[in-house]
Amino acid sequence: MTDTVDRKTRSRIMASVGGKNSKAERTLRRFLHAKGFRYILHDRRLPGTPDIVFPRYRAICFVHGCFWHRHQDCKHASTPSTRKEFWDAKFRKNMERDRRNRYILLEMGWRVSVVWECALGKGKKDETHARKVARALGDWLRGSAPEFDSGLVPKPFEDRATENPATPEKEGKTLE
Repeated sequence: MTDTVDRKTRSRIMASVGGKNSKAERTLRRFLHAKGFRYILHDRRLPGTPDIVFPRYRAICFVHGCFWHRHQDCKHASTPSTRKEFWDAKFRKNMERDRRNRYILLEMGWRVSVVWECALGKGKKDETHARKVARALGDWLRGSAPEFDSGLVPKPFEDRATENPATPEKEGKTLE
């Protein structure tokens, strides 16, 4: 499929796609601030320019978009069907850069967290889970674990119901 706009227009459109202050990032910051956490935004002195830096806890947080950072097994991490080689190379470089930055930050003595965009949801119905992720991140900040990943925070039961089909035990039947 060919592009519907000229090269210059496409370049301008792509350049306007912002990586800072996304809705997911603003949502997480709002909940963390309400819980009393104070932070620095987008500190360029650190590798990878972390989205949120918690100097008091010597911890940083990257709020990753599932598409660009290839959140494993996430429905938002699809690959465009056109220019597959380009996108595969682009995503591979993004993932390598993320791994390298994480490693360097850990070596520097920083604790590293990743909060995935899908964990924060899009609307009001997802706000409960976003609060749960912020609470889990807050618990991690107060602890001593070196890393945190929001993908490990369990989703509400309703969200998981479609992922896990009913088993005989759940339906009241016994296996023989």
